[in-house]
Amino acid sequence: MLTPRDLVPVISHLVLRGRCRHCHGRIAPRHLVIEIAGAGIGGLALALHPDATGVAGAAFGWLLLALLVLDVEHLWLPDALTVPLLAAGLLAGLWLPPALFDRVVGAVAGFASLAGIAAGYKAATGRVGIGGGDPKLFGAIGAWLGWAVLPLVLLLAAVLGLALVLRDRLAGRAMGRHSRVPLGAMLAGAAWCLWLVSPALQWLP
Repeated sequence: MLTPRDLVPVISHLVLRGRCRHCHGRIAPRHLVIEIAGAGIGGLALALHPDATGVAGAAFGWLLLALLVLDVEHLWLPDALTVPLLAAGLLAGLWLPPALFDRVVGAVAGFASLAGIAAGYKAATGRVGIGGGDPKLFGAIGAWLGWAVLPLVLLLAAVLGLALVLRDRLAGRAMGRHSRVPLGAMLAGAAWCLWLVSPALQWLP
């Protein structure tokens, strides 16, 4: 049975040299990478905003990180994470910018835009082009960043997607028109990057 000393992020992995204390089985390196990313998210958020904004930003980043990993590994964005993320974004609007109204509009616009695209694509092709979790995630992102930032999130996510396709092509992996791409992961990465620079986006309506 694992004990608290075996579950300290990063430190336990290093002390145990990447192996289980009891069975001595190898612990996948991706766990260390995720833990380092989580520590970086929390540290950067609090370094930029050593107040309630930083705490909220860290929580935002940690939930996005969990969704990113699940989408990359399983193409899965569970309601158990996207719905609380949306609710937390709206709740944060009671005391943090952007205003609650902008967050509500962002949540509705984010969900409706991707859900509409998904429905239109399926009607036109008979195929599922966007999973059911992506509109919910985009709505949650709108609840955190407000409606005005959503086009920038999509733009940055598209750039990340192109970079992913280019990487696969350079690695010799075939990419066709029906290849599955983790859109949610790209939306999550883009959203937190834009949260980091949100003070510079005050020129938006």
